[in-house]
Amino acid sequence: MTRRPLSPPGQRPLQALTFDLDDTLWDNQGVMTLTEEGHYAWLDASLAAWLAERGEHALGRFAERQPIEAYQRRRRELAERHPLRRGDFTWIREQALCALLEEFGLPRAAAWMWALAAMEHFHHLRLRVSPYPEVEPMLEDLRRRYRLASITNGNLAFHRLELSRHFEVSIAAGEMHAPKPDPRCFLMTLAKLGTTPERAMHIGDSWQEDILPAVRLGMQAAWIAGDTPHGEAMPAGVHRLSHIRELPALLERLSHGKRSDG
Repeated sequence: MTRRPLSPPGQRPLQALTFDLDDTLWDNQGVMTLTEEGHYAWLDASLAAWLAERGEHALGRFAERQPIEAYQRRRRELAERHPLRRGDFTWIREQALCALLEEFGLPRAAAWMWALAAMEHFHHLRLRVSPYPEVEPMLEDLRRRYRLASITNGNLAFHRLELSRHFEVSIAAGEMHAPKPDPRCFLMTLAKLGTTPERAMHIGDSWQEDILPAVRLGMQAAWIAGDTPHGEAMPAGVHRLSHIRELPALLERLSHGKRSDG
């Protein structure tokens, strides 16, 4: 079906919508807690069973000698030492796990094997997101009128989700070493979509990482703010929404030249 982007009089029509993922299309807190704790517990239990099969009992339990707090601290240290990779969360996690496993007493080859296996379990758990019920039909409708893309700082294997079929372009900004608010991930997305900032809107929950960089590039932006306080008036081109379900109504108002209530 031919897309029919609309816009207020005097403004060029929107061609594209770019979306943040975590805490925009779904609530991410629960799944991240499950993933963080779950993959580390899996590593502890699976490694203990593997060592027991080999009759190796001297090393003890990994999570007792290297508690999850040590893992989190090591990740922070790596991000500080490697600022260009601070947003490449999979790389940071793999490096941290391998280092802790070596310190635990595994040879380097075995440490890497278990680090990669733990990260595979991480990605499996990370996919257990539950998009808001309005998201699937909303995207199905919007893709008929706009080109859609996703831009995320997270390390979710988004291409494995059925929801990803709605997006022509999906950018993992951390893996390209340009995590939001770096403008390069936005510019790359727009280039892949074949559009310009003034003909695109970005939708996200973070004022610093989503809204400000989009507006500075000349995009419109829909801030999924929930009940986040913000005493100042919205800058031109920024529309405040409490939930992603309000996006279609916003686009409808804008298509008829009406101002947003946000």
